[in-house]
Amino acid sequence: MTSFIETQFPISRLSRESYKERKSNYSQTLTGLGKWWGRKPLILCRATLLGLLMPASDDPVRDREIFLKILTMDPDGLLRRWKNKYTVAELALLTTPGERREWEALDRQREDAAEQWRVLCAAAKAIPRTARDARDRALAETMAAAANMGCISVALVRYLDTLQRAVFLRQPYEEQIARCDRPEQIKGPSLEAWAEINHHLGTSAASLAELVQELGQRRFGRVPRVGDAFCGGGSIPFEAARMGCEAYASDLNPVAALLTWAALHIVGGGPEVAERVRAAQQEIYDAVDRQVTAWGIEHNADGWRADAYLYCVEVVCPETGWRVPLAPSWVIGEKSRCIAKLVPEPAAKRYRLDIVSGVTAEEMLAAKQGTVRDGMVVHPVLEEQHKSPATMRSVRLAGRGRDLFSRYHESGLRLWENDDLVPRPDDVFQERLYAIRWVETYVDANGKTKTRKHYRAPDDADLAREAKVLDLLLERFASWQAAGFLPTTVIEPGYNTDQPIRERGWTHWHHLFNPRQLLVLGLFVELTFNKAATPEEKVMSLLGVMKSADNNSKLSGWSPLMGKELVDHVFANQALNTLSNHGVRAVLHLESCYALDPKIAPVHGTSVVETADGRMLRTECDVWITDPPYADAVNYHELAEFFLGWTSGGIAKIFPDWSRGSRRPLAVTGSDENFRRSMVDCYRNLTAHMAEDGMQVVMFTHQDAGVWADLTLILWAAGLRVTAAWCIATETESALKKGNYVQGTVLLVLRKQTGEQTAFLDDVYPGVEAEVRAQLDAMLRIDDRERPNFGDTDYQLAAYAAALRVLTQYRRLEDIDVERELARGSRSRGEKSPVERVIEQAVRIACDHLVPRGFDSFHWKILTPAERFYLKGVELESHREFRSGAYQELARGFGLREYKNLLGSGDANETRLRTPVEFAKKLLTEDSADPFAGTLVRHTLFAIREVTLAEGSTAPGRQWLRTELADRYWQNRKTILEVLNYLARMEHTAERWKSDATSARLLAGAVENDHA
Repeated sequence: MTSFIETQFPISRLSRESYKERKSNYSQTLTGLGKWWGRKPLILCRATLLGLLMPASDDPVRDREIFLKILTMDPDGLLRRWKNKYTVAELALLTTPGERREWEALDRQREDAAEQWRVLCAAAKAIPRTARDARDRALAETMAAAANMGCISVALVRYLDTLQRAVFLRQPYEEQIARCDRPEQIKGPSLEAWAEINHHLGTSAASLAELVQELGQRRFGRVPRVGDAFCGGGSIPFEAARMGCEAYASDLNPVAALLTWAALHIVGGGPEVAERVRAAQQEIYDAVDRQVTAWGIEHNADGWRADAYLYCVEVVCPETGWRVPLAPSWVIGEKSRCIAKLVPEPAAKRYRLDIVSGVTAEEMLAAKQGTVRDGMVVHPVLEEQHKSPATMRSVRLAGRGRDLFSRYHESGLRLWENDDLVPRPDDVFQERLYAIRWVETYVDANGKTKTRKHYRAPDDADLAREAKVLDLLLERFASWQAAGFLPTTVIEPGYNTDQPIRERGWTHWHHLFNPRQLLVLGLFVELTFNKAATPEEKVMSLLGVMKSADNNSKLSGWSPLMGKELVDHVFANQALNTLSNHGVRAVLHLESCYALDPKIAPVHGTSVVETADGRMLRTECDVWITDPPYADAVNYHELAEFFLGWTSGGIAKIFPDWSRGSRRPLAVTGSDENFRRSMVDCYRNLTAHMAEDGMQVVMFTHQDAGVWADLTLILWAAGLRVTAAWCIATETESALKKGNYVQGTVLLVLRKQTGEQTAFLDDVYPGVEAEVRAQLDAMLRIDDRERPNFGDTDYQLAAYAAALRVLTQYRRLEDIDVERELARGSRSRGEKSPVERVIEQAVRIACDHLVPRGFDSFHWKILTPAERFYLKGVELESHREFRSGAYQELARGFGLREYKNLLGSGDANETRLRTPVEFAKKLLTEDSADPFAGTLVRHTLFAIREVTLAEGSTAPGRQWLRTELADRYWQNRKTILEVLNYLARMEHTAERWKSDATSARLLAGAVENDHA
């Protein structure tokens, strides 16, 4: 039975829905449980599973309509999800002239009726009481007028409601869903929609869970069993269970397993469970609050309570001998206009830091110049003495002691020992408290209790409280570590974990927290062990500790931004960044982190969560949906160790069968032979534990043909064959993501290999070409021209999938030794595997086959690959496609190794080609090094430029073509016209093309009327 996802997938709409879910931030269903990297959008998981279970019929258009109905992505479903109606002002801008005329006519009628009613009322009041008949007639007329006014008003309201719907339904999909709830936030399709769904599918469901269970019974003879062997944050098993499946989840990392278990049993547990865990967390938080208050470590003599502490690193400048506090900026708050001022104290050769609020704009600007600038230590005394700044490396090396062996790192730093809770006096990096934010509670003139915040430099009493914090921690440190309340684990070296060792000398995970943080977080863990009763309460409290640690460590920066002024989280990016200054949350400031507010989204299926190795698990599933680690995209196994120290003790008590450690040696990482073989072992095992008619989906985020080739070999060697591939845009834009990063998730759909055929590559190529063309034609037939379902890169991706379908249908290819290819190191040497060459050939076939819309295919075939690349690139821009990967893929398809000369911008997500004016006089002469130089299209672009510079006069452009192309002009005039008319259409799609596109239109007319 062929599945819907093997024939088509609503890529465009799913991409927009996935993007909307990602942009929802904290309103997402699972993100409130805690940090995990790369959770897949729930709507993508839902659509994938539904696409696997829903059979494809002989009517692909109706199949797509039904699929969208189930997901409430059809017009009826969108109306059910619609929540933000248009304002009158918005409606006025979006209506047609005819609609506005009808609206205005009804509005005038309502005003006229209201005026008539007012006149009749005034006339009735003027009739004497004695004129009873006249008063009765006037009353009747007034009532009739009121009824008429009411009828017109009702008609106007109904018309406006109809107008709202009409305007909404004709908007682009992304604008529609901006005003809608997400699919998971409503109950589902309407009763009428379910009737259509059931009629088409032959089911009798009234909910998504019932439908999934019926489809599973039909296909597998039971409720479908869905597994994920790399469950991460739990999106896939959670959505599978919510859809009514039996969900199986596994991950080597116990932090991932903990998050997945919480998703299934707390978020999916229903309102009673959610309320119970909220109450338990609040009880623990209140107990911590009482204890900290009793210790007196967060209150001053005025009764104010601290909610944030600001610390900085302090070093000795090797050039001056001064102790220098380090920070990239001394701005504390933009809204409060608060800064820290460095005041030299020559006798002590150090700086006092004065905290000043309400400063001038000039003082704010000066404070933004910190004492760490581009890796250099810069401070006022250094500048006064006209000495060169010291590098941070020289600062570290200046502190190197005489013991150059076990106690010192190669960077020059002493390696901390387990019992080190603060720097030793001779350490390079000292830690200094320089500001406290206090919360004052007062009663205003109206008797209302209010609060206001003050930033202050620490005084002697504050420093005494700091010492008390350290004493309290020292009293408990050994026993808390022994009981599992504090981390005990050593930081293992690794790509990410080397950073804190190298940059600070920290060797244990608890070194990433200062004494105040360790004392408070340890207290939270202790009370979790002692007060939480049920597994749900214990797990939620541990997740609260994890989130508190993410927002309260020495890697947590202080954000001074307007509207924030708070301690930020550790993982602003996918690294363990050591900081020169950081913030510490007091208990008041921790409540929002610790006391989590879990969403309520009940699951309808059973679930099992384990910490099993994918190579060894023994659970049978009908469907495996996995998002495996690939090519070291994110080092989950390293980063999650930050949390593991805080949770391993609790995990051991709640889930004794789970592993406690990170099991880093077993992690499937890298991109070498060992990685590829580990992946084969994992997927071979999943295939062995999959029903004969079962399916798999592998999600990954790479566009490199070599990576595709590697993954193909892995899955092929595991006994799987590709049946389809789709790409969904799942990644949001972020200032933290620099470079040409991937924005899409590829879904590779697979089944077990069943054939025993053997073939040669020479025999495969014709099959690949036929399959690519058939795939593209099928997509073009069902695509919606007004609201395209497929983007430009989707067609290229379809070519990948078509090639893989042909390749993986064979048990073996005589030209390919799978074992040798898995072991090869050729990619690092720039060599291409046979599989990679097949994939690239498929993309070239696709590029040749996909003629731009409106361009004559005969003239398209005359153009060179470089010319076709340029014109297809213009089409990409007209579709607002600016991802560099799309242009890279296009260049690969046309066999272009170099195309930078054609780019107007190569920046990430801003990639575009040069316009005719931007080309100026470049590439006009034929050049063997640049295949675009001197081509027909290049000369046509220059002719357009000449018309633009001549402010619309076509003579210079026409003359250039006739002179420079000579005889080629008359031979290729029809092709030149095709190019000009094609580029003229950019007049309405891209603002920067407007003048050149207009020139192309004018020049086309001149060339059309030209005669020899």
